[in-house]
Amino acid sequence: MACHVNLVPQSMATASAKPKAPPPPPAACSISKPFISAKLVHPSQSSFVSTFSPSRPQTLTPLRSSRPMTDLAVRCASKAEPPRIMISGAPASGKGTQCELITQKYDLVHVAAGDLLRAEIASGSENGKRARAYMDKGQLVPDEIVVMMVKERLLQPDSREKGWLLDGYPRSSSQAIALKKFGFEPDLFILLDVPEEILVDRVVGRRLDPVTGKIYHLKYSPPETPEIAARLTQRFDDTEEKVKLRLHTHHQNVEAVLSLYEDITLKVDGSVTKDDVFAQIDGSLAKLLEKKRATTESLAA
Repeated sequence: MACHVNLVPQSMATASAKPKAPPPPPAACSISKPFISAKLVHPSQSSFVSTFSPSRPQTLTPLRSSRPMTDLAVRCASKAEPPRIMISGAPASGKGTQCELITQKYDLVHVAAGDLLRAEIASGSENGKRARAYMDKGQLVPDEIVVMMVKERLLQPDSREKGWLLDGYPRSSSQAIALKKFGFEPDLFILLDVPEEILVDRVVGRRLDPVTGKIYHLKYSPPETPEIAARLTQRFDDTEEKVKLRLHTHHQNVEAVLSLYEDITLKVDGSVTKDDVFAQIDGSLAKLLEKKRATTESLAA
């Protein structure tokens, strides 16, 4: 930027007038004032004091703050990026239970595509109206609608600040690729691995109490009283034949998704107790967070 600075000391401003040649035309920017000191802020956030004097060259002296960084500033500077987790599991794999345990301990935002779909329809949003139009015709909701719902939820401030746990989604390679295009890639993909015979046993024995909404299992979690047992109902698709069809579809979808996340996949034995399953997940999440903290601290050093 063309800028001419003409600085006149105060003592010269009051000197007796003498005939002088007319001054040259001013530049695009001209400032005439007594001796001054100016604080300049460099774009890189470094600060300098620039002292101008007609009797000596200009000098630049760095300003150093005598105030140390506060504890809050240190914590903010070293705050690690929040975790981004995906979890997948077949029907009756215990995925819902593990999602509860993960979000309770790590305070992640739990995002389930099915819950989002129901919430959008109930709110009457644009995405909800589009989804309902397909459902009313008995058709599946297209991927692009569900992906937009998931995208908008993951962009919410709480998801960006705390991190997220994406439950049972993506279910296909096309959904995973769409999320990647929007910039959503997980740090860890958790796969609950349970043998099919155990899954069938869990599903077939599952029962619902229509009064309380509680889920029971005839073998693993029987009802407390004969009265409750008498009113339990079974889902129409909780039969051996239908659950095997659902498992076949699930396995096909998972294989396609795993090919995209194989380097970050954690395969967990889901046939053990829920506490043992969570212990496997918890250990991996703790290592992930420690790695994120170490990376952030090394960058801030």
